[in-house]
Amino acid sequence: MQGAKQFKVNIAGTDLVFETGLLAQQAAGAVTCSYGDTTVFTAVTNTDTPREGIDFFPLQCEYREKFYAAGKFPGGFFKREARPTSKEILTARMCDRPIRPLFPDGYYNDVQVNSTLIQCDGTREADFLAVNASSAALHISEIPFMGPIGCVRIGRINGEWIINPTHEQKAKSDIDLLYAGIRGKFLMMEGSASEITDEDFIAALKRAHEEVEKIIDLQIEMRRALGLPDKVIKDVPQPADKMDFMRKEGGEALAAALLIKGKLERQGKVSAIKEDLLKKVAEKWPEVDAVGFVHLFDALEIETVRKNVLVHGKRIDGRAQHEIRPLAAQVGVLPRLHGSAIFSRGETQSFATVTLGTKKDAQDLDSVTGGDTSKRFMLHYNFPPYCTGEVGRLGSTGRREIGHGALAERSIAEVLPDDFPYSIRVVSEIMGSNGSSSMASICNGCLALMDAGVPLKRTVAGISIGLFTNDDQSQKVLVTDILGAEDHCGDMDFKVGGTKKGITGFQVDLKLRGLTWDLVEGAVKAAHDARLKIIDFMESVIPAPRTELNKYAPRIEEMQIPVDKIGALIGPGGSNIRAIVEKTGAQIDIDDDGKVSIFATSLESMEMAKREVGAVSAVAEPGKIYEGKVTGIKDFGAFVEILPGMDGLCHISEFSDKFLKSMEGVCKVGDIIKVKCLDVDERGRIKLSRKAAMAELDAKA
Repeated sequence: MQGAKQFKVNIAGTDLVFETGLLAQQAAGAVTCSYGDTTVFTAVTNTDTPREGIDFFPLQCEYREKFYAAGKFPGGFFKREARPTSKEILTARMCDRPIRPLFPDGYYNDVQVNSTLIQCDGTREADFLAVNASSAALHISEIPFMGPIGCVRIGRINGEWIINPTHEQKAKSDIDLLYAGIRGKFLMMEGSASEITDEDFIAALKRAHEEVEKIIDLQIEMRRALGLPDKVIKDVPQPADKMDFMRKEGGEALAAALLIKGKLERQGKVSAIKEDLLKKVAEKWPEVDAVGFVHLFDALEIETVRKNVLVHGKRIDGRAQHEIRPLAAQVGVLPRLHGSAIFSRGETQSFATVTLGTKKDAQDLDSVTGGDTSKRFMLHYNFPPYCTGEVGRLGSTGRREIGHGALAERSIAEVLPDDFPYSIRVVSEIMGSNGSSSMASICNGCLALMDAGVPLKRTVAGISIGLFTNDDQSQKVLVTDILGAEDHCGDMDFKVGGTKKGITGFQVDLKLRGLTWDLVEGAVKAAHDARLKIIDFMESVIPAPRTELNKYAPRIEEMQIPVDKIGALIGPGGSNIRAIVEKTGAQIDIDDDGKVSIFATSLESMEMAKREVGAVSAVAEPGKIYEGKVTGIKDFGAFVEILPGMDGLCHISEFSDKFLKSMEGVCKVGDIIKVKCLDVDERGRIKLSRKAAMAELDAKA
């Protein structure tokens, strides 16, 4: 297009194309990123100065999928896109995580990254394009972004790596990995796998990085082609004189306080030191406002925690480098729930529940990009303010809650049985938090499912690995099972879920600007070792899924009927199936292949529904006695319904062992009588005999 400039690179046989110069020219940077006929547009903006009173970096990443991109109308009365879906929120988080660490220390201006799916061919997901478009828009802007980065999705089918797989390929793949990197270093990953080995997992990361380097080079080429100089960006350190004063006045006390094991006691002592330092700094430098002091103290706390670990070999709570906090768990906590469990790791505690339902309870997915249209397994994560002993705002589910729930859900989904007929909802209520509550949700969600009797393939657990480095990264220490304060003060939150067989889910948050491969491999190994220990503990609580469902759980049984009997089961306008549901109290789902799923809350309801469905699919058997209803009377005999929708003729000569001149007064429509099937002719006509049925029944009596 006129005014637009395109830059392209071939990624796995398809051109990835950046275009800029046409849209949103008032933005600080704006690009489209296309792969095939799927296009994401991203515009970035920033403020000239920080907001007054801001004490954090206010980066806002948004992602929206427009239905017009796929030639569709949005659902709902208003026919326009409304609040973001979970998928859009998760994609926004995927854009945020790799770019956030690449802004300089001391930069507090508002930055907004707005990404929109504007064209979609429905063949694959667009999230990797959103990450690339976000990086490219930031890179060509003058916003101080230390990129660029690149992002691809990788799968594997029959041992062959697939870059940016289609939905069809993704469904056959044993790994679904979204990977982002900076030149020469690992930066971000998210996804799931079918119990993949550590070695294959690392191979996937490195293979993805090969393609990422090409996308990074393209963005560098793009900025230079636009006539823009290479960026020179420096961190803004805290003033040396003020930091020296803080160390002198409170450094030793803070170092000791940060080794107190109890979270609340530790926080109380740290808060007292903070208040004392605030007064001393205010006396010496009256011009330092509250926000400026927060930055100073935060830098001191991070520096002190790192020094304790790197120099003195002491973690906050005194644990060894790869020591897991004390574990505790119990299952069957609330017997009327379909499944329940409590899992604690140190001060982090999850209470998890399981609810089983029918296919109708599955979540519908109104996706623009294609792929799955529904899902029957959901894991929801809640993080109320009381779990950290605080007062907080109660409102709609936050992005963090959605992200943590999705990670736990992916990790457990890989071990669900292939043919389990239920929809499943797990809810993890975080009752106490001091780090890695998402990993506790994996462990506890698994325990609750085992308590519910869901036949999981294997026990799955999750663990988080942290990292501490010094300024020049000459010292590097990995730690297992990080606390909340270690997450805040450290460089990494490397989350891995899996079984004893392999990895099932993963996600990484970095504050460091990329990881070298030795750290990635070390983190994967540490996670593997810790995971096995946690699984051993979990299996000491409940060694395997219960062999039977909880007595309060609904029952689902499946029956197979001939496809040509589906119409009879449903009945005209659904009348027959509605009558069965009303009579039995069961819910009944019918698939096109004749599979009938019956959902009932009692054994009596289930048995009654099975009889009704079985009767519809049955065929008349010569020699069998039926209890039928008279549906019509003629001079020559009576028609009797022996199976739903299936009538036979009982001739007047077969109605009684006595001679009958007519049918008048012998029976009436609606009477229930016993008849024996004498024959079914080639045209399907059924010959019945009441006389033969009575004789046989009398003989048995």
